[in-house]
Amino acid sequence: MTQPFGVILAGGQATRMGGCDKGLLSLGNATILSHVIDRLEPQVAAMALNANGDPARFQEFKLPVIPDSIEGSAGPLAGVLAGLDWAAREGAEHIVTAAADTPFFPADLVPRLIFAAEEYKVPIALARTEAGRHPTFGLWPVDLRDHLRSALKDGMRKVVAWSDVHGTAYADFPSVGLDPFFNVNTPKDLAEAEALLEAAE
Repeated sequence: MTQPFGVILAGGQATRMGGCDKGLLSLGNATILSHVIDRLEPQVAAMALNANGDPARFQEFKLPVIPDSIEGSAGPLAGVLAGLDWAAREGAEHIVTAAADTPFFPADLVPRLIFAAEEYKVPIALARTEAGRHPTFGLWPVDLRDHLRSALKDGMRKVVAWSDVHGTAYADFPSVGLDPFFNVNTPKDLAEAEALLEAAE
């Protein structure tokens, strides 16, 4: 498998954070999104940011900003589709998605997702810990984009429900001491992320 492209999913409405862009919140001396970019960039061939609204607010990151092509709030699957369409235009065969509010995800996410998909000979791989599946962290083949488009237009919204149709492998990550997929949903989560960052330094 050739090195996939990376797509950071930032299309959520962040209602528990007052509707702001969670990725643009400060964490340490950077933004949450900066931490996500720093973790994903070494693992992929190119990157884009899936976000709706004015793309100028992400200008400092110098990444392509790709909006959802499905009307309404269609959830993470709409971001996956936007990423697949972008990657197809760029000639890539796969993308790996990561959430924009999850600053501590594994530095070996991509190779382990690829290994899981190849080991089980299925097209899709998702991250998993003892706490459960993390469907915004996945490996997705560009060839499935038209099927996903049709499913979204038919009302499909659940990532796992759609991925299971095609066959899904799981890359298991330990979460001893820290859930590597800890995400910032509330002000309390942001304070906890600050504490985790300080402890890691």
